[in-house]
Amino acid sequence: MLTEFKAIVVDATGTELTKDEEQLFRAEKPAGFILFKRNCVSKKQVKQLIASVRECVGWTDLPVLIDQEGGTVARLKEPEWHEYPAAKVFGELARHSEPEGLEATRINSYLMALDLIEMGITVNCAPVVDVPAPDCHQFLAGSRTYSEDPKMVGLMGEAVCRGLLDGGVTPVIKHIPGHGRAKVDSHHMLPRTDAELSELSKTDFKPFKYLAQSDMKTAVWAMAAHVVFSHIDPDSAATISRRVVDTVIRGEIGFNGVLLADDISMKALGGTLESKVKATMAAGMDLTMLCNASFDDRKTALSFTPKLTAKAIERLEAAEGERKARVKKGNDNRKELQHKLEQMIQKRSNG
Repeated sequence: MLTEFKAIVVDATGTELTKDEEQLFRAEKPAGFILFKRNCVSKKQVKQLIASVRECVGWTDLPVLIDQEGGTVARLKEPEWHEYPAAKVFGELARHSEPEGLEATRINSYLMALDLIEMGITVNCAPVVDVPAPDCHQFLAGSRTYSEDPKMVGLMGEAVCRGLLDGGVTPVIKHIPGHGRAKVDSHHMLPRTDAELSELSKTDFKPFKYLAQSDMKTAVWAMAAHVVFSHIDPDSAATISRRVVDTVIRGEIGFNGVLLADDISMKALGGTLESKVKATMAAGMDLTMLCNASFDDRKTALSFTPKLTAKAIERLEAAEGERKARVKKGNDNRKELQHKLEQMIQKRSNG
């Protein structure tokens, strides 16, 4: 059945599908759908939007994604939804008490997952496991990273992944193989790093490798970075580099889960939509992604997107099986957990 689906994640214009969007989704069958703030007004409305997308494509388990990291990157806002702290807060907690910081991170992610799965959102584009260099651009280093210590970043990322999976949501580790040396915002420019491969292996790649070798290796997705690693492939960002994918992501790091290209509408990538879709696919991405584009651009991108490969289907099915199998059994008291989390954060801020 999944052989009918196209290897792309797309979004919608508003809070419900337009007639044109319904027709497009029925005809082209994108293999994923992502939500933004403009798509989310109420819990009931989000449920209805998700249900309508899944009905259009004819896949009840269609992956529905969101960027809900916490802090500045959160599509679900108060008062309709609870807002969660940024990664930096949990990194500070862990710096003073590793066990407490990791437990707070896990609880936070679990509670977030419960919010998401209640509406039918099954994939969260978190955690960020980039290791920020001293000159990392503030769009990332400001509050979205956990630590400058690669080992701690890996442990924090693991806590997020386990919390999300406990709540029934697939994590997306990002931005593989590492975005922490980017001196510019890839939404606007293409970052480059001239770091040697040996240095990248000791720092940037380390958290991703740690998670790729854990027991969650097929349970998580990864989002690839629009970053040029000049000592690996001086001509192409990781999202469009077969060399980076084969040698580093699938090779040295050993990641074998679903690999998703970051948004191809970002200005880091040049060229036409057709060329960007084809380049991400040629590089070995399982899925490409187009966000915040016009309807006509979505239609164009879908027309050029190939159907899922057999390997991509295998990875998607493995991750979905893990998501369902790993849901934590029992009836945790959400209010008690929320209170415990708030006390842990408050204790640190007071101390």
